[in-house]
Amino acid sequence: MPLLRAATTDDLATLESICVLTGDDGADASGTYDQPELLAHHWASPHLAADPSLCTIVVDDDGPVGYLVATADTVAFEAWCERMWWPPLRDRYPLQAPRRDRDQQLVDLMHAPDRTPASVTDAYPAHLHINLLPRAQGLGLGRALIERLVDQLRDRGVAGVHLGVSGTNPRAIAFYEHVGFVRVTTEDDGGIVMGMRLR
Repeated sequence: MPLLRAATTDDLATLESICVLTGDDGADASGTYDQPELLAHHWASPHLAADPSLCTIVVDDDGPVGYLVATADTVAFEAWCERMWWPPLRDRYPLQAPRRDRDQQLVDLMHAPDRTPASVTDAYPAHLHINLLPRAQGLGLGRALIERLVDQLRDRGVAGVHLGVSGTNPRAIAFYEHVGFVRVTTEDDGGIVMGMRLR
């Protein structure tokens, strides 16, 4: 049975790799982008840099197979990203460089990040991202990762946690509903924000 362990900053390359290998609604996104590391720059790596204590790695006999990354305070995290995370990446990925459309969408988002609305963060201030390679799916690891995070967040007195999921990923939506998340809102791009109250 795979084991869960606390992540460290040494796990950065592992997180980036798994993020790419699951970045297309759970499938490998490597061929979908010229620079697939852009996915991790948005949805994995900054969390490990900002608060590794809320990040967990899943390891089986053959190595890392998944992770959960999170922040307890989305508003503070987004402010930290604006100060610390995005500036060097904006220099590395200038808006005007030629690139394919899907890469450009992620670079555009890097230069003008979305802010999570107060209608979400007031009730669900924390957020998470979770990814498991196919060989680690269906083993109860997703639930175990979320339960571990919920315990950590409750210890910090956090009122709720949210996540975003693609509207074209019904399997993921069903999983999150099964473990206690409810639909909070639907975004303009069809993504769904789901939340779980913790107190």
